[in-house]
Amino acid sequence: MKTLFARAKDFAERPALSGPDGAWTYRELLERSERTASGLLAGEKDLKEARVAFLAPPGLGYAALQWGVWRAGGAAVPLALSHPLPELDYVVSDSGASVLAAAPELAARLGPIAKARGLRLALTNDLLAAPRRPLPRLKRTRRALILYTSGTTSKPKGVVTTHANIQAQAQSLVTAWEWSADDRILCFLPLHHIHGVINVLTCALWSGAFCELLPAFDADRVWERVREGRFTLFMAVPTVYQRLADAWEKAPPDRRKALSSACGRMRLMVSGSAALPVSLLERWRDLSGHTLLERYGMTEIGMALSNPLHGERLPGKVGSPLPGMEVRLVDGEIEVRGPNVFLEYWGKPEATKAAFRDGWFRTGDAAVVEGGAYRILGRSSVDILKTGGFKVSAIEIEEALREHPSIEECAVVGIEDPEWGERVCAALVLKAGRSLTLESLRAWGKERLAPYKLPSRMLALPSLPRNAMGKVVKPEVSKLFRQPGS
Repeated sequence: MKTLFARAKDFAERPALSGPDGAWTYRELLERSERTASGLLAGEKDLKEARVAFLAPPGLGYAALQWGVWRAGGAAVPLALSHPLPELDYVVSDSGASVLAAAPELAARLGPIAKARGLRLALTNDLLAAPRRPLPRLKRTRRALILYTSGTTSKPKGVVTTHANIQAQAQSLVTAWEWSADDRILCFLPLHHIHGVINVLTCALWSGAFCELLPAFDADRVWERVREGRFTLFMAVPTVYQRLADAWEKAPPDRRKALSSACGRMRLMVSGSAALPVSLLERWRDLSGHTLLERYGMTEIGMALSNPLHGERLPGKVGSPLPGMEVRLVDGEIEVRGPNVFLEYWGKPEATKAAFRDGWFRTGDAAVVEGGAYRILGRSSVDILKTGGFKVSAIEIEEALREHPSIEECAVVGIEDPEWGERVCAALVLKAGRSLTLESLRAWGKERLAPYKLPSRMLALPSLPRNAMGKVVKPEVSKLFRQPGS
């Protein structure tokens, strides 16, 4: 099987990327990544899996750095553009990075870390100016990438994947979703997260397809690119679909028609990284004509489950195992095995050992199988509540609450209680001009939920705390209920 770089040679003159720094062919990406790799080697023959933490905006600069690290024999550690200095420093320190690399306009953000830790800071323009050197031969078993978990339940951990893992992750999705060199996709997702790095960018480049990278998500800008860009694929998180739907509804009728028509020209639209509310799926289907394909995955495994490309997509469910993946339920918890599964948590052998059972990765996500399709109940640690002797799913309660005419968004958590074990608590974002009391919410909910599933506490908030991928950070929600007077 050819490597990612060997495949790129087959697509040499095809367009690969566009972004704020221009448009580039596969040949130009290969040439720039080769020069970057030569610069990173700095006279060495092989980086030998040394970690290179890098900060670059979306575009050729990012892709050339990522590929350059790999082609030099290093392990790439992409840093988040949105992170403040302490979080960048944590990733640099935890990964044991020996080299920092940055686009010139971002160098000042890594300078203090490099100085404090005595690390080399390489700028992309200097790397490109270095003389070309022979590049090492890469075994597929080498460590290639360290992505940090979102830290929604604990301190972020570095998830190590090999070249073989990355290839398996890309091949699985390319097969299931029928990627081809004729595909075009728009990427505005963060490039320190598996959704953007693997599902979009790597799958596109593996297939010889074209990827347009935007600096960040902006609903009006994304809609305009969708209208103009002749894209065939679209991948986003539920929060993005929500904001796009809101922008669509604010548009005049003739623009709505044009935007809906542009969606209709695409062959596939995918949602992931957080649970997709059924109400949002139906809203998006009405405006776009697409039933969003929902899938399930995580940093440690890539993607494991997916609704079908062809065939019925079941609302509220994430489908069946993707090619090459084995999935099972053990005591209600999803366990996964296959070539996609990560190698280790960097520097955390005990956490790595605890994450596996007889070769199966324990995801920590609870689910049920209904009609051959998996339905996610939530994280065992934060989304499965134990109240009054019952186990209930926070996601199930949230799905019901979103049907309330006054509720825009919601998050349900369990708060310790001496009588009930945990109390069901709901943090709500109300629609503009609406109000709601706990008593009226419970009265409304009795027609839809069992009594023990009804919230016994409620907070109305201007917004829910979210991470970079739009996923609600449940521990932060729980803290709000523990504050005095809440």
